[in-house]
Amino acid sequence: MSALNRSRRRLGALVISSSLVLAGAAVAIAAPADAASSDVLITEVYGGGGNSGAPYTNDFIELTNNSAAAVDVSGWSVQYASATGGSWQVTKLSGSIAPGAVYLVQEGAGAGAGQPMPTPDVTGTILMSATAGKVALVTNQTALACGTTCHAADGVKDYVGYGATANDSETSPAPGLSNTTSATRKVPTTDTDNNSADFAAANPSPGTLTSTPPEPDPVGAKIHDIQGAAHLSPLNGKLVGNVTGVVTVKSSNGFWFQDPQPDDNPATSEGLFVFTSSAPTVAVGDAVTVQGTVAEFRPGGSGGTDNLTTTELTNPKITVTGTASVPAPTIVGPGGRVPPSTVIDDDSSGNVETTSTAFDPANDGLDFWESLEGMWLGIDQPEVTGPTSSFRELSVVPAGSSVRTVRGGILLQKTDSNPERVLLDDVLTPIPDAKTGDKLAGVVTGVLDYSFGNFKLLPTQTPTVIDGGVKRETTQKSSPLQVSVATFNVENLDPSDGDAKFDGLAQAVVKNLASPDILGLEEVQDNDGATNSATTSAELTLNMLRDAILKAGGPEYAWRQIDPVDDQEGGEPGGNIRVAFMYRTDRPVQFVDRPGGGSTVATTIVTDRFGRPHLSASPGRVDPANPAWAATRVPLAGEFKWHGQSLFVVVNHFSSKGGDDPLWGRWQPPVQVTAAKRHQQAQAVRGFVDQILAKDSGANVVVLGDLNDFDWSETADILVGAGKTALIDMPRTLPLPERYSYVFEGNSQILDQILISQNLKPASSYDVVHMNAEFPDQISDHDPQVVRITPYPSWVG
Repeated sequence: MSALNRSRRRLGALVISSSLVLAGAAVAIAAPADAASSDVLITEVYGGGGNSGAPYTNDFIELTNNSAAAVDVSGWSVQYASATGGSWQVTKLSGSIAPGAVYLVQEGAGAGAGQPMPTPDVTGTILMSATAGKVALVTNQTALACGTTCHAADGVKDYVGYGATANDSETSPAPGLSNTTSATRKVPTTDTDNNSADFAAANPSPGTLTSTPPEPDPVGAKIHDIQGAAHLSPLNGKLVGNVTGVVTVKSSNGFWFQDPQPDDNPATSEGLFVFTSSAPTVAVGDAVTVQGTVAEFRPGGSGGTDNLTTTELTNPKITVTGTASVPAPTIVGPGGRVPPSTVIDDDSSGNVETTSTAFDPANDGLDFWESLEGMWLGIDQPEVTGPTSSFRELSVVPAGSSVRTVRGGILLQKTDSNPERVLLDDVLTPIPDAKTGDKLAGVVTGVLDYSFGNFKLLPTQTPTVIDGGVKRETTQKSSPLQVSVATFNVENLDPSDGDAKFDGLAQAVVKNLASPDILGLEEVQDNDGATNSATTSAELTLNMLRDAILKAGGPEYAWRQIDPVDDQEGGEPGGNIRVAFMYRTDRPVQFVDRPGGGSTVATTIVTDRFGRPHLSASPGRVDPANPAWAATRVPLAGEFKWHGQSLFVVVNHFSSKGGDDPLWGRWQPPVQVTAAKRHQQAQAVRGFVDQILAKDSGANVVVLGDLNDFDWSETADILVGAGKTALIDMPRTLPLPERYSYVFEGNSQILDQILISQNLKPASSYDVVHMNAEFPDQISDHDPQVVRITPYPSWVG
């Protein structure tokens, strides 16, 4: 959900009507907080725990005993209310605090970012706001009910309001905070009853007393000095001042501004984000001077370790000095800054923040877009290379980009990752539905950001789509002598998907695929889908698809499959995903049923009295005990007859690429950690095919499915093999502009493949039927494929 790209704040406690607070007068045990405390004080308050970029997993409140004697806090409490709320949440205290000792109260956790807390003295569950709120140390355990004067209420020992929106504090609130800063008492032993004077925003230090040194003099800097010619700012962590620019774009928690007087170094960006936590008070076109701390924000926090950082100013002090014209957008593409055409990064060996030998925007796409981070950009009539995603992201390229597909996409190749691509994201304005081959009208302007492993152009006005005319394809029918064999990933199909999806798939089978004779299906789920029950049967799922095909005017199909062991095949939890066969009953294609197959039973190759190969069980699973298939779909082999000739078909769904380094991440070159498992899976399937061909080198074999790897990958090479028994990888027979079945983040690529034995090639034709991957209204995210072949006698006596 792209709207979460900049979500850094956890909402404060739910405000509950004060009528629900328990009545009763608080017992006055100690002087109210507007008299400076001489013993136990609140010394630190932190509400960003576990949030994105947080150093610790939990919120916390720290107390200190500044007296010469132990103080018993049994019966006391710390309490929290939102910045403007009147409902107080209570954490009860126990034990005592020794003279000079620190007492740590651990509160609730956010999303899991950060390191574990030191051992607390007491644990609560309160979720405090990361930016603004109110905390009270109370000498009883009754929830406060004192409106906006709780700092002076009976029983309140000490009190901290933090953030400008806090409606109650000692004199005036402490500074606003963030996921990375706490309200820290400047001098742990001093209480002037003025939160603003007593507290500073500092690095959280739970359980450790820290005196906050006087704020250093800010370093004067320009925006390009802060951005620097690198992925990390040379001024990271420094307080900078007198940073001037014009506000170009506002968001819900900050703004971007840009220096209208750039330097002459194209490697240094002239734009910068100012993080204000809440809605900024500046307007687009304001000339501003900003003081703040330079920070590198990594989207996703500890869970986003693959991501690059974005440079920004935090805890800003902003002065509006007037108004000015927003700088003209820097054009990306012809007539402006032209991005590299093939290389994302070629001079790093690990983390680009530490191993890059050169910052090279002219040749490295990663450095090119980094050099424009935070700037106001424009792309003239950008061309759409992939459909608008469910996250409302849209991949575009400037005109004149490299190898394009026949339908306007851009092809991912072994030596070309298409660094000219950039994603439009809906952080600031809606992104329209568009498909591959469309264009966007005029100059699309926005500010350049980064999140979720990609550089993002954030438009401020919804672009207008110019229809590129791309239509869904249909394939030709096979001749009476040809058997058509197709592969189709039906994307987690189960009965809960409803009639619309089944009807859409049926239309695709009948009209777009011309009712193939044999259909290998991937991502078929059990009868109750993602419900994590003991159900493993997919009978209802497959019968519903069969019936929908008939309803769509298609022929009658039968199906064959084997139920997996419950929760062993990966995919959606509870779905028991698997592969399956469907085949026409009105054509001369027959499924050869041989009993004995099972979820854990390997089908083997046997021979008849003439020495001809057959499957010991049909349908049967391929080497199911092989560790290569752990948490992955086991291939299904089926033996068919076509006009009396044997045909062996193996349908596959190899392990996904989930877990691989992203193309645009900080680890370069990206490591495909999942590839080794696909190589093992390819070896298992290749070994099975070799057993068939060892019995009959002229056997008719088709290997197909979602291999989750490219036509130029080692996975494909292993399946192809070598010599006389090499399989023919049909995607490799296509011209480059037609070689794709999937579109990911705007890159057209092959993931689904059909391979055939050599004797089938002379009488074959092959088609990737582009009807899903390029369109935002998909019934599946994969394009199906079909090969039309004429099986030859598998044995001549």
